Amino acid sequence: MTSRPASESDGTAPGFTEEDLRALAGDRSFERGRGCLSAVEDLAATDGGITATVYGTGTYRVTLRPAPSGLDGRCDCPHGRDGFFCKHCVAVGLRTLALGDGLPRVRAATAARTRALEDWLDSLDRARLLALVREQLAADPEFGRRLELRAALDRADREGPAAVRARVLRLLDTRPFEQYGVVAHRDAAAYAVQAAEAAAAVRSLAAGPLAGEAVTLAQEAVTALGEAAERVDDSDGGLSPVADDLAAAHLAACRSARPDPGGLADWLASHLLGDTSHLPELDPADYRDVLGEAGWAALVRRVRRAHRDRPSGWTEQYVLEQVLRAEGGVDVLIGEMAADLAPDGSTHLRIAGELDAAGRPDEALAWAERGLAERGTDEATGEPYPAVPALVEYLVRRHTAAGRHEDALRVLRGDLRARRTLGAYRRLREAARAAGRWSGERPAALRLLHGDRVLIDALLDDGDAEAAFAAARDTGAAPDQWVRVADGIRDRRPADALALYRRAVAPLRRRTGDAAYERMTELLLSARACHRTLGTEDEFADWLAGLRADQKRKRKLMRMLDEAGL
Repeated sequence: MTSRPASESDGTAPGFTEEDLRALAGDRSFERGRGCLSAVEDLAATDGGITATVYGTGTYRVTLRPAPSGLDGRCDCPHGRDGFFCKHCVAVGLRTLALGDGLPRVRAATAARTRALEDWLDSLDRARLLALVREQLAADPEFGRRLELRAALDRADREGPAAVRARVLRLLDTRPFEQYGVVAHRDAAAYAVQAAEAAAAVRSLAAGPLAGEAVTLAQEAVTALGEAAERVDDSDGGLSPVADDLAAAHLAACRSARPDPGGLADWLASHLLGDTSHLPELDPADYRDVLGEAGWAALVRRVRRAHRDRPSGWTEQYVLEQVLRAEGGVDVLIGEMAADLAPDGSTHLRIAGELDAAGRPDEALAWAERGLAERGTDEATGEPYPAVPALVEYLVRRHTAAGRHEDALRVLRGDLRARRTLGAYRRLREAARAAGRWSGERPAALRLLHGDRVLIDALLDDGDAEAAFAAARDTGAAPDQWVRVADGIRDRRPADALALYRRAVAPLRRRTGDAAYERMTELLLSARACHRTLGTEDEFADWLAGLRADQKRKRKLMRMLDEAGL
């Protein structure tokens, strides 16, 4: 499956265009799809999507449906099972577009067929219905596994939950879908359907008299799904709703059965701090009422201990913040974070984010400014640590939005002083130009870079090649900088540029490989342009002839020079 933003639909149109189909499939598959139009049969349409059968070397079932990011296309052909928007999907899409105003009639016909089928099923007696079910059981083993689970659920109140547990865990087992230890993308959707059945069973058990057993089963299922997710190519996100269902079932079972608070706290802490806690991502705040004071205190102790043992761990930090946020709101969380402030202002920025989320923007801005002012000092250099880039961006955004351009420029000047990089120079230039102050700001910015090779890059980025040439002669330049300087001065100073190009060619004569040959060819073309401007083409011809004689064993280089007309 692939997707892209599709056209809006008013309910009478498909919600996508030919351009959408071409972009999803690529030109080749799109054109091949045009050739399959006559093979599309059994087109059906509902508000949830379009289905059809496409006949070719095989019989393929296609489904097109809207997706959050655009159009979702699935086909059970080999190309489609590998996750591609295949020619069969294109054919069904084009056939749908060809309906035009007739699409609502197809939807109505589909609904009528569905009603007719339901009416027929309602008319069948028990024996005929059982015969149909048995026929499906013989043809579809997965259907049988799902029915076994439904049967186990119906008998759970009489026979206990053991049978349900066995079948739920069986449905969450990835091994039937694995190849070489992983579930490939083409099989992930089928596994997600099976896992959804398991989640539905846990939810059903949680809503009945066996909620206590459902707590334990839900915990086992959450762990099993988290481990399974490590082996499933779930790039389409099919397991996320399954995980959400399991999380909701576990919480519902806990609220109904009220399990031992200490045991629940231990399991919750283990899950939150474990390697698979991202699926599902449980929020400890949801469990506070179930845990009660004693259970909540136990959870907090476990989380604090884990953070103490591994203070640099991202997971431990994140879970601690979740718990503290639930325990006492933003101020408790900030108090904890403020006890260990990073020297680059990153902790200050996280505090500012919490305050922004709490609707306290003035305090957030003050913390961000503190992060800039309270940076630690690098013992090796004696200089303050550069502020984390996101903190600089945050402050510039806040000050600019409020019209405080001088404050934004102050932050960016400090960042340039600390970093001395082309990126910092560009950010200052962009903000100063937006404020109409770049002409006055530029000299001071360049002085901050004096004596640094970054000054050459900044001048070239400004389009001031003459000044970059002077700076390169004063401070020295890296080889690639000399070539870029030569490119900038070539029209006005062809002799100086030529000398730089020839100097850049010299070390390449000792190198081999495509990159070296391509670079030498580019430099020779530039050198030839300088000789033409200077009227010394004969001198270039002699130089080139000598170079070709020296490099004649490099056959690929010779071919590249020939192709370039050198």
